[in-house]
Amino acid sequence: MQKLQSQGVHHITLVGAGRQTSIDFWEGVLGMPFIFEQPNLDKASESHLYFDPGDGRLITVFTDESRTPVQRRTPTEPGCVHHIAFAVSRVTFLQAVARLDERAIKHSGVKDRGFMDSIYFEDPLGLLIELASYRFEPPTGFTHADVLMQAHKLRVARGDYNIAEVHLADAIQTLVEWSRATLSDDRTPKNPY
Repeated sequence: MQKLQSQGVHHITLVGAGRQTSIDFWEGVLGMPFIFEQPNLDKASESHLYFDPGDGRLITVFTDESRTPVQRRTPTEPGCVHHIAFAVSRVTFLQAVARLDERAIKHSGVKDRGFMDSIYFEDPLGLLIELASYRFEPPTGFTHADVLMQAHKLRVARGDYNIAEVHLADAIQTLVEWSRATLSDDRTPKNPY
C-alpha cells in the first residue's frame, strides 16, 4: 500500500454570498488579485471566483446573488475549518492593525506565537482569518518547515513549553552547519576578543 503524496495546497474553496462581497474582501482587503471567474461546474446557479493569495495557488469562492452575508462565526465543531492563515511580510504585518482599524474591522490585536506573530479577524461571512508573519527567514536551501522541525526538536530536548526565538536561532545555526562545509577544524563558538 502506498501513500497519496501531496505536494502543497492546490486550492481552498469557500461558500460565499454575493459576488461583490467576495471581491471586496479577498481583493479589496487582502489584496489577492481576482484572476478569473466561471460557473460552478457542479451547480449552475453559482459562480466560481478565483483569487491568487500571493503564491500562485488559489483561493476560490462559490457565490450566489441570492445569498447575503451572515454576521456570525462559522462553525468550529470537529470536521469544520477553524481558520485560514495567510502569510504577510513583516512590514505589512506592522501596518495590519491600523489598516483593519481604518475599516472598523474588529480584530484580536497582535498575538505572540513564539515563532511568528498573528492577528485574527473575521471575513464578512464569519470565517476566522489569520494574518501571520514569521520572525525568521530560513537559510538558503531550507524552508520554514525545516527550521520549525529542527526548532521543535531543540525545544523538546530542552523541555521548553513552546518554540521561542532562541530555538529558531539555534535551529538555523544547526541547519547551516549540517549543510555548509568549512575549512575550519573546529566549528564551536569562539570569543576572539
